[in-house]
Amino acid sequence: MSAARQTPAETLKIRRFFKISLIIGFLVLLNYGGGLVVEQINFQLWPEHENLMITVLWFSIVVYVLWMAMPFVPGIEIGLALMVMLGPKGVVLVYLCTLLSLSLSFAIGRLIPLKVISLLLGWLHLQKVQNLVLQLEPLNSEEKLDFLLSTAPSKVIPYLLKHRYLMIAVTLNLPGNVLIGGGGGIGLIAGMSRLCPFPKYILFVSLAITPLPILFLAGKLPA
Repeated sequence: MSAARQTPAETLKIRRFFKISLIIGFLVLLNYGGGLVVEQINFQLWPEHENLMITVLWFSIVVYVLWMAMPFVPGIEIGLALMVMLGPKGVVLVYLCTLLSLSLSFAIGRLIPLKVISLLLGWLHLQKVQNLVLQLEPLNSEEKLDFLLSTAPSKVIPYLLKHRYLMIAVTLNLPGNVLIGGGGGIGLIAGMSRLCPFPKYILFVSLAITPLPILFLAGKLPA
């Protein structure tokens, strides 16, 4: 007796699972690549390497800014490597580079049209979320917020929306936040949402990223 043919719903679930698995696999590869970059940068500069110091430093800064701006990659580890390499003098440099990276990811998010996001959601067969994004597309920031607050299925989402700047600050400092996108992913989502004006975003981010440099200067992190 031949096996029963799959229903359209089952076929849809299989396709969705396969496509989401592809994206997760790609993100895992990015994360692994980021770890390899950290290992290459985080090495001891012996005296015979002094002539390479400036080249390695600038390369590390550029890689850090770009890597930190990307979602799901461990960019902060490169920042720690730079602080260890440069000592207290490098803390301000790493702080400014982090601020630049998170501003870059936010700007990229702002440049991505919601229609592109809806196409991606459609490709993943997430029709309900796709329809929500299409409904939000013609609205301005205040209208988007009012719409989301009025249609949210639970009380948790309105709370998170009303305290979105605080949530950005908290998630940026969560251990292992690379699992939810890392600094680059958080900045990207904040930009894509169109719910956070850049001046307020950068103000909260500039405060949110201060704990790590402070802990480093206080000797709570290895120097």
